[in-house]
Amino acid sequence: MATKWNLDPAHSEITFKVKHMMISSIKGNFTNFTAEIETEDDTFANAKTTATIQTDSISTNNTDRDNHLKSAEFFNAEANPTITFESSALNNEVTGNLTLNGVTKPVVLDVDFGGINVDPWGNTKAGFSFEGKINRTDFGLNWNAALEAGGVLVSDEVKIAGELQFVKQA
Repeated sequence: MATKWNLDPAHSEITFKVKHMMISSIKGNFTNFTAEIETEDDTFANAKTTATIQTDSISTNNTDRDNHLKSAEFFNAEANPTITFESSALNNEVTGNLTLNGVTKPVVLDVDFGGINVDPWGNTKAGFSFEGKINRTDFGLNWNAALEAGGVLVSDEVKIAGELQFVKQA
């Protein structure tokens, strides 16, 4: 019998980092997302994972930059309100389909299973950390500007990471 695990959003985060002007990185996160795992056992080996991120919940702690990222030049949040990820196996890495900006591509993320524990209120929880890289232009996020000294304003490579905690459903 399959067991369902739902995301504990209060103890979870999804972040990203991208090089700016080839000299430093800008970090950001998404503040509104959901995820669930369905698995046959507590090893999570054949787990089915689904996640949905609200595109307009992007935050880099800079309103002008956030509005630019939500615009048609980047995520086009109005036309593409969600980013989704679906996979059918979970172990030291997870391969799944990422849909971003209306484009679906396979991605591979490194995963670290933190284990299972019971919180003070009797809830069984499982923790995972993940990280990986995507090429934003693979998803049609092509906006950029050339720099006078060479290079570009925004790197094509985006590092993504997360700390996710799930609650086992009865």
